[in-house]
Amino acid sequence: MTLHPIRLHVHGTPEEMGSAAGTRAALLLREALAARGSARVMLAAAPSQAHTLRTLAAAQDLDFGAVTFFHMDDYVGLPLDARQGFGNWLEANFLSLLPGPTTFHRIPVDQAADEAAAGYARTMGEEPFDVLLCGLGVNAHLAFNDPPADFSDPRAARVVELDAVSRRQQADEGHFPTVEDVPERAVTVTIPRLLHSAHVVCSVPGGAKRAAVTRTLGLDPTPEVPGTALKLHPDVDLYVDAAAAPDAETSRG
Repeated sequence: MTLHPIRLHVHGTPEEMGSAAGTRAALLLREALAARGSARVMLAAAPSQAHTLRTLAAAQDLDFGAVTFFHMDDYVGLPLDARQGFGNWLEANFLSLLPGPTTFHRIPVDQAADEAAAGYARTMGEEPFDVLLCGLGVNAHLAFNDPPADFSDPRAARVVELDAVSRRQQADEGHFPTVEDVPERAVTVTIPRLLHSAHVVCSVPGGAKRAAVTRTLGLDPTPEVPGTALKLHPDVDLYVDAAAAPDAETSRG
């Protein structure tokens, strides 16, 4: 198992963090479009990504019509028009900001969960993503791959039961009135499929995520801290604000 360093970038505010992360993502997309004329991007849907996505959307020189977008997870059991649906969140907070038509493949949450996961795996195909835009959960999950996460899952997408920490996070962030209102299941893209990307840009603001950042940077890859799987990828930039930044000793590690 070859390990790679995660490049840590600390910025004072979430806005500064998002500006830097979005600028990096835009640069990587320019390079992909210049090389092939098209690009594939995997998106995370969460308030932590808002500043990064706004910066990316403002890159006026990018041909977003040549970019195919995917997203990494969505709930099972919500109404199709529910504002908490991650596909709906991305439509409202990112895709609607882009000029002209775009290609966005949504997880088909109107289907039975197993069918939705299998269908989305087929939709993603086997080509790598040019850029993965991700965050970390309070429990350091990647997408809804909660601990203990499978770092060698042969599937590209699967149905998962959300753990208590992930469900509490969704309520604490104000997406649902109570934990009981948070769906218990989701379709998630697996860690191996997420990491089948040329580049990873990870945006993690807020003090609630500081422990996840510290453990991700400080530990060798372990399923108990899914974020540590990022060390298996050769090109990862982790952007945090001051509140999420680990201590200096961990940063050096």
